[in-house]
Amino acid sequence: MKKIYVNELENYLEQEITFSAFIDVIRDKKWVQFIILKDSTGKVQATVEKSVEENKEMVELVSSLTKDSVVEIEGKLVKNDAVKLGGMEIIPKSIKVLSKAEELPFDYNNTEGVSIDTRLNHRFLDLRNQKNLLMFKVQTCLVNAMREFVIKNNFIEIHTPKIIGTASESGSEVFKLDYFNRDAYLAQSPQFYKQMAMCSGFDRVFEIAPAFRAENSNSYRHATDFTSFDLEMSYLENLDELMDFEEDLLINALSAVKEKYQEEIKELFGIEINIPTKPFPRMKLEDLYKELEKEYNFKMDFEDIGDMNAESEKLAYKYIKEKYGHEFVFITDFSAKKRAFYHKRNSGIPMGADLIWKGCEITTLAIRENRYEILKQQAKEKGLTEDVKFYLEFFKYGAPPHGGFGLGIDRLTMLLLETSSLKETMFLFRGPNRLEP
Repeated sequence: MKKIYVNELENYLEQEITFSAFIDVIRDKKWVQFIILKDSTGKVQATVEKSVEENKEMVELVSSLTKDSVVEIEGKLVKNDAVKLGGMEIIPKSIKVLSKAEELPFDYNNTEGVSIDTRLNHRFLDLRNQKNLLMFKVQTCLVNAMREFVIKNNFIEIHTPKIIGTASESGSEVFKLDYFNRDAYLAQSPQFYKQMAMCSGFDRVFEIAPAFRAENSNSYRHATDFTSFDLEMSYLENLDELMDFEEDLLINALSAVKEKYQEEIKELFGIEINIPTKPFPRMKLEDLYKELEKEYNFKMDFEDIGDMNAESEKLAYKYIKEKYGHEFVFITDFSAKKRAFYHKRNSGIPMGADLIWKGCEITTLAIRENRYEILKQQAKEKGLTEDVKFYLEFFKYGAPPHGGFGLGIDRLTMLLLETSSLKETMFLFRGPNRLEP
């Protein structure tokens, strides 16, 4: 038997149906009982008349039911303009309890005063909140639009290993594990394998997959286990071409979300999705430093010179918003000391950028060094030799110029809907102090 969803009910008006769902609300009045049922697509009302003799057992059953119990109702779907939920209601002939819910530890529809840890401990309940349901519908739409866009642009989807043999990908810490009596590590990103695909002649690849960072950070935007949308493409002529592609990708994805969910997002989150215009503002890091000092008396901390930090990202957004009325900005010309060894350099300056959105970095993108001898020398400068030996092998036998970037799906969703942290955005958050449920 096909499950009927709320958003399909109009197709069954004046018909006998079987409908299963969670109980959202029970209103037990003197002469009538109203049961509001919900599924992932909406809500519908079932109405039980107490005066009808055949309903006697059903009335007693409804009186014993609890919110969030799951029931199966057999009855007739009828039109009723007085009903606010779609102008229709179900008149039950029978109600079957599929699962009776115990008293809830908190009201997931009103979490004011409920700690985030309590909510995460009961995430399976917290996710029943209508805002959370919408959040993952929005995320699905966002990711699907990105996937469709890159496939339309001739990208091949790959699936790279998450258990790797070396811990050399970046400066971030890695999770170490025992792999049949030898050391192995969880991958921080598919970076090396994306580049291997370029050397394999795949030209354009993407992957949507988990990534792992053993960073002991408890900030609002970091997680130890997250989902990343990564891509790599060959025969790029310059960094502008790569930035231009990311602009198109994001504009396409945000447009898809706005078209499908803007009304619901406005109602539940109070957010108006702004579709950015091209080109996104672009600034050199040194110029940004000067403007932030002039406008906001900001000076970069000594240890962060040549790079960005959280405070400078927030101020960069503020500056761009005030000067250009834009939510995005590309920052270029970082110090080679602060960038990965595989970034190609032009006169010693890495050919890469960070993309800032609403005061938070969402992408580090770069043109990669594809010349074997230069790449080997840059790895040596960073103290990397044996650890990247397998990676350097990719470039010995011909490697096209290429570049790419990655986007954290959870962080994108957080910024899009302006939630307080990744703890609210991720289906199940993982951080230094959270490993359950």
